[in-house]
Amino acid sequence: MKLNLKNPLIFFDLETTGVDFMEDRIVEICYIKVYPNGNEESKTIRVNPDMHIPEASTAVHGITDEDVKNEPKFKEIAKNIANVFEGCDIAGFNSNRFDIPLLSEEFARAGINFDFTKHKFIDVQTIFHKMEQRTLSAAYKFYCGKNLDDAHSADGDTLATYEVLKAQLDRYPTLKNDVEFLSDFSTQKKTADLAGRIAFDDNNVPVFNFGKYKGKKVVDVFKDEPSYYSWMMQSKFPSNTKDVITRIYMSLYPNVKIKQ
Repeated sequence: MKLNLKNPLIFFDLETTGVDFMEDRIVEICYIKVYPNGNEESKTIRVNPDMHIPEASTAVHGITDEDVKNEPKFKEIAKNIANVFEGCDIAGFNSNRFDIPLLSEEFARAGINFDFTKHKFIDVQTIFHKMEQRTLSAAYKFYCGKNLDDAHSADGDTLATYEVLKAQLDRYPTLKNDVEFLSDFSTQKKTADLAGRIAFDDNNVPVFNFGKYKGKKVVDVFKDEPSYYSWMMQSKFPSNTKDVITRIYMSLYPNVKIKQ
C-alpha cells in the first residue's frame, strides 16, 4: 500500500556504541525519505563516534573501530542530517524509545537546536506489538513473507521497517493510512520529553514519570521544592528533558536567571 502523506516521511535507524542514549554514540545512520508523491531517496552514513566501540556492540551490528576511524564525527554532519529531517514526519522501529532520544542528544552535543516537537512520530514496533507481539525479524517474516538476512545493519533494518509499515496498512483495515493517526496509535504513552521522564496525566498536565515524585505534577513539586529543579539540571538527564523542565520552571519563576 502506498503511504498517504502530507509531509515527507523519513524512516531511519541508528547503529550505536551501546544502548544508553545519554552516553552512547552513533556509528551508522541510515534513512529512507519518502515523499508525498511516492518518490524515495535513501542514504547510509558511517560515523566516527570518537570513542571505542565495545566488542558486544560490534557483535550486534558488525561495525568496528577500524571501520569508522576515517569517517566524519557526528558534529561534522549534524547540520546536514538536521536539514534532511527538517519538515518531515519520522518513523522507525523502537524509535520513540531509543533512536529519537539518542539522535536528539547527538544534535544537542553538536550545538544543533532541532525541535522534535514539530514532527509526528510513527513507531512501527509499537504498532507491531499492539497487533502481534514480535521482533523486527519476526515482523518482516510475518508481514512480508521474507527472512531478514541482514538484521542489525542500519540499511537492512530501515528498509525492513518501511516495508513492514506498508504491509501493516494492507493487513489491518482498522489502521488508517494517515500519519497523524499512525503517530497517535504508535505512541505508547504521551510524554512531554523524548526520554519519557515527564509524562502527561489525564488532564494533559505534566507529571514526573520517575523517582520519588512519580505521578506528581511538575509545577507542584517545583513550587514546594525548587531545589529539585536544580538537582535535575545538575544530574545526568537528557538535554531535551532539561529543556522541558526549564520551560515549566520559568513559567513559575520568570525572573530567575537560569545558568547554562
